[in-house]
Amino acid sequence: MNLKEIIEKNRANVKNIIRMISGEDNEDLEQEVYLKVWKNSDKYKEKGSLKSWVITIAKNVSKDYLKSAVKKHEQLVDEDDNTFETLKDTKSSPELRLIKNDRKKRIMDAIENLKPKFRDVILYSEIYGYTYEQCAEKFKCPVGTIKSRIYNAKKELATQLEDLL
Repeated sequence: MNLKEIIEKNRANVKNIIRMISGEDNEDLEQEVYLKVWKNSDKYKEKGSLKSWVITIAKNVSKDYLKSAVKKHEQLVDEDDNTFETLKDTKSSPELRLIKNDRKKRIMDAIENLKPKFRDVILYSEIYGYTYEQCAEKFKCPVGTIKSRIYNAKKELATQLEDLL
């Protein structure tokens, strides 16, 4: 499979992951994901699916971006404590974006900490947009089991993220 096919097959998932973790549509991050896929294609081992490998790269690129954004934010605050006082538009202030990004990171971490059967169903149904039927087919179990797993996963997430709700 060439890079163009990989991009076409994974574009929606990569965009969704970047949007979910970083809180924005970011074409630079998308390009970075595909650049890393291309540069590291020789390291890909066919133990897991190519899609999972690309998704993992997208997650890591997005998380690295958040870490760098936090670091830049801390430097700004250290340089000038009055930075936030001079901002007029509170809807898009760096402080609020940072809080929003931190919230998303906590949600992603909570999802990552779920039991694998719950995590996988939540990712596929809520993040990748699979229907219950598609999930049932993917995980080779009844639709009722998928619904139950989603319910239990959401219940566990609500407990873990109680302070955010």
